[in-house]
Amino acid sequence: MSEHTNSMYADMPAPSLASPPLPVESAQRSSPPVTIRADHLFQGGQEILISHKAETYRLRITKNGKLILTK
Repeated sequence: MSEHTNSMYADMPAPSLASPPLPVESAQRSSPPVTIRADHLFQGGQEILISHKAETYRLRITKNGKLILTK
């Protein structure tokens, strides 16, 4: 991980070592999910494009501050 990437997570609490059991469908994950702040993703913009399995998704911030993901 780069120095810039590490700074993104500097203000986040460390994950707890005593976590509840994972649901069966989450058992395939090798580690707990990562939380990334929206302001780091959007970098001052109102929408981003996400490429996943040859599909493009649009994640945008609404006027009310909600997130909407569309295909």
